[in-house]
Amino acid sequence: MKRIVGVKVIQLDEVGSTNEYAKAIAHEVPEGTVVVAKRQTAGRGRKGRSWASPEGGLWMSVILKPPRVDPRLAFVGALAVVDTLADFGISAGIKWPNDVWVGGRKISGILVEGKAGEYSILGIGLNVNNPIPNELRKNAISMIEFIGSKLPLESVMNRLLMHLDGWYRVFLERPDLLMAKVREKTFILGKPVIVIEGDERISGIALDVLDDGSLLMDIGGQLRRITYGDVSLRLF
Repeated sequence: MKRIVGVKVIQLDEVGSTNEYAKAIAHEVPEGTVVVAKRQTAGRGRKGRSWASPEGGLWMSVILKPPRVDPRLAFVGALAVVDTLADFGISAGIKWPNDVWVGGRKISGILVEGKAGEYSILGIGLNVNNPIPNELRKNAISMIEFIGSKLPLESVMNRLLMHLDGWYRVFLERPDLLMAKVREKTFILGKPVIVIEGDERISGIALDVLDDGSLLMDIGGQLRRITYGDVSLRLF
């Protein structure tokens, strides 16, 4: 079976943002092209939040060309990261909608952007060998901290590309199976959470991740669907 993700890999020493670089070349390269950088000087996450991207981490963007820009592509990235971490003996889970956590701390973030009918960019940041600043250690972790020794970054990337290719095929052919695995790996389900939507703080129980990727919550006995992409979510 011909590979999609990783058909071409562009490796950079430094870039502002791999997502922005990928957007600029999306029309010129085949689907599955990957842009990876040793360092990002203007890395960002959802809602334009800055993302520290020093050398030692895995900072990459995948150019995909599905029929439409689908926020569920974030789950392709999240599941691939979870599987990659498992390959190195690290148990991880998905914090809806776009983070991967290990032991109550964030190890990876995913950002999906794109232009309808043209391309989607799946950006992934994974803390591998990069040290976590003291002020962030309460909420963030890297693979080296968990394992205790430096990891070969190329080996981590190759495992991640393999899993991305597999889950992207599932996304295209059997999205129901993709979402079933997402539910299995989303650790907040059944737990009380606070969703921040604009200026509104919503407290309730996270019940399910629906097939369209949205979160179903029980808020005082009332069901409410929270749409992917417009909220922040905090456990309490």
